Amino acid sequence: MSAKFWHRQAAVLKVDGRACINGQRVWARSGATFTNFSPIDGRILGEVARCDTHDVDKAASSARTAFEDGFWAKLPPAVRKRTLIKFADLVEKHNHELALLETLDMGKPIKDSLAVDVKLSANCLRWYGEAIDKIYDQIAPTSDASLALITREPVGVVAAVVPWNYPMLMACWKIAPALAAGNSVILKPSEKSPLTALYLADLALEAGIPPGVLNVLSGYGDEAGKALALHHDVDCIAFTGSTRIGKQIMQYAGQSNLKRVWTELGGKSANIVCADCPNIDAAVRSALSAIYFNQGESCNAPSRLFIEASIKDAFLEKALAMMPSFQPNDPLDEATTMGAIVDEAQLNTVLQYINSGREEGAQLLSGGQQVRQDSGGLYIAPTLFDHVHAEMKIAQEEIFGPVLSVFSFADIEEAVRVANASSYGLQAAVWTSNLSKAHQTARALRAGTVHINQYDEDDITVPFGGFKQSGNGRDKSLHALDKYTELKTTWISLG
Repeated sequence: MSAKFWHRQAAVLKVDGRACINGQRVWARSGATFTNFSPIDGRILGEVARCDTHDVDKAASSARTAFEDGFWAKLPPAVRKRTLIKFADLVEKHNHELALLETLDMGKPIKDSLAVDVKLSANCLRWYGEAIDKIYDQIAPTSDASLALITREPVGVVAAVVPWNYPMLMACWKIAPALAAGNSVILKPSEKSPLTALYLADLALEAGIPPGVLNVLSGYGDEAGKALALHHDVDCIAFTGSTRIGKQIMQYAGQSNLKRVWTELGGKSANIVCADCPNIDAAVRSALSAIYFNQGESCNAPSRLFIEASIKDAFLEKALAMMPSFQPNDPLDEATTMGAIVDEAQLNTVLQYINSGREEGAQLLSGGQQVRQDSGGLYIAPTLFDHVHAEMKIAQEEIFGPVLSVFSFADIEEAVRVANASSYGLQAAVWTSNLSKAHQTARALRAGTVHINQYDEDDITVPFGGFKQSGNGRDKSLHALDKYTELKTTWISLG
């Protein structure tokens, strides 16, 4: 589709900013709203319900009633399967509307919204629908005098609090396994990008998910999000976002009902390129594509690039030649590879980190400034720093923007030591032709995922999550069902 097509669609777009509680689209009880702006050009997209404690109470009550009545939880898994597959079909049917909402709301290129966010969201819903009637319970190897059954049961009411960078995909990573397992869910999208989550509420109802089983509350984190974390009728909260907020949510859970808390938090992923890298051109393309994809607003972005000293100059020469292909442009043009920063606060945060890098002595090789200001939108040029040291702020803290920091290393042990000297442990990569070195380095890196000779591979069948302060629990794969189910042991006497 042409940019003209998408701009015409955007011009006639009508946004429904109401929350969804018990199957009804409603405004917040208080009547409060917030204005939703697009970072691509500053346009107002519409007013969105600003839900608070009263709305959380109502959603939690409807979710609890639906769960206890078994409208969804007690259905045969095969029935839930058919409904989730229909939900996935509807996401695919409405792919243009969802992609446009995602791009206007968050700023990412429309081609990525279509090919990544919408496509993978539908795939996630379908995959968990297909999986749920293939999960078997267990019989323990006890004596002949007894029978011990180990069964999975839904945990109850799940609150899913998701971030602004992949609003729809992160929502589906959580609601798909939670719904498949039979839970009722309250989805709280970020106030920075709530529109696709609200649209999903309508599609879920159309697919046949009963009222109260999936509620969607728009609002601020310190209002609706905090109320969910403190609520006694919420049995589990699954959160993706910053480490700071993740810690707060865990504290709120302890202050309330000790609800299960699953967190997927920040990252400062290390990408290690050895001199025996099998394909330096591929390593350069991967390093830049992975950090500048989604404007660098990805928790798993490899923001620390370690290059062995003997190939560093050649690597950076190739990287600098490739930088123009990542310059921000109109997100509604399908040729665009990098879009807008989500809002002004995040743009200022990224610029402050860039200034910090300069002040602490890192060498700015490319970018480092705001661009396309005449568009009315929020854009930063892809930024590349060299001569970064481990103690610098840009080396330690998650920037969440298009900023790449380059380190030099003399041997793999040095690279691993500095890579592990981080409070985060989400992902990492190593590029080498030596199979033994690849395996040994992967084992040594303290990260939830380690890529070898690539950084872009991903699939719903593998778990996603990290070590250390990158959080606990895993999204995706069958392992995600562990978060949304309880294990029950039932003893039966046969004597």
